[in-house]
Formats: sequence, C-alpha cells, structure tokens
Amino acid sequence: MRRGSPEHYNEGMTVFLCPKCGTAITPELTELAAVPDVSDDERDRDTETRRAPSTVPRGHYAIDPEPWQPPYVVQDGQEDPKPAQSRGPVVCREEGFVISAGSRHTVLVHPDDASSLQPLPNWENSSGCCGPTGEEGLNRACPCGAPVATLVADCFGPVGVQFGPVGVQVDVHHLVRMRVHQS
Repeated sequence: MRRGSPEHYNEGMTVFLCPKCGTAITPELTELAAVPDVSDDERDRDTETRRAPSTVPRGHYAIDPEPWQPPYVVQDGQEDPKPAQSRGPVVCREEGFVISAGSRHTVLVHPDDASSLQPLPNWENSSGCCGPTGEEGLNRACPCGAPVATLVADCFGPVGVQFGPVGVQVDVHHLVRMRVHQS
C-alpha cells in the first residue's frame, strides 16, 4: 500500500458524484499523495468508542492501490496470515485465512465529507461491534437510493468511507468531478 504523510498531491479540487443520479456526494476535496498511516496508538482513549481517527483528514481524499472488499480468496501462507484488506483485521473463514481480491484504486474519504450518505435499508452490510466493519461490501447509499460507498467505523481500526474506482470528468471551471462506479 502507498504510505506517506498527507501532503497535497493534486492541488485541484475534486467532487465525487453518484453514478445513478449525478448528485455530488462529497464537497470539493483535495487529493493526497498516498493513504496516510494511522497507528493503533492514535486511538482517542478519552471517548467511549475508543475508535481510531479517520485515515484521511477532512477536505481530502486518497486513492488506495490495494484490493478492497469482496470477493475474498484464501491466502497463501496460512501460518502467517495478513489482514484481509488494507487497514483491516485478519479474517478467518471456514476455508482458512482470506484476503481481498476486490477492486483496486478505490477512493478513501473522511466520513464527515460523505455525510449525505445513508445506511442501506435494514442496515444491510453494516455488521460490526461498534460500527460497520466494511468487510461485507457497500453499506451506504446516495439520497437517491443507489449504493455507492462503504463506511468502516468499527472499533478495531481507522474509520473512513471508501468508494469504488471512479471515472473522471472535468468541467469548464477546472473542477474535477469523479463519478463513482457501482461495484
């Protein structure tokens, strides 16, 4: 995974759009050069949730080059398993330890920068201890109802909202508008 400090990579502004209705689902955001590191030591020990901070600071986004979400495949090296997906826990299923074989180059934003997104009906794909783990797939929808993102907000690690890969469209004001692809 790309790691680094949250230095600005693209000083232009980017807005992410719903693939179904075209509504902006984020405000204008600035791209980071890499997905920032967030250690377990950065958890806020003063709150009830004990959650780690968001991976990405407000007003920014990062492209995650690592595979994300389903499908999951059995890992090689079962004696030394790796996390199932970037910033996630090790996951053991009936067939053994698994790793994501899902989409690469997904977009990660701060949850407050996607505040118009709503849980799917019946909280589909939102299981977890203190919040959704993000392991089950899309769990947030545009106000029009289109599933577009995954909120990760469980107590085991950093929080964030992850969109699938995006298509780019530039408007006449040089504001990059990226349309989220539905997985």
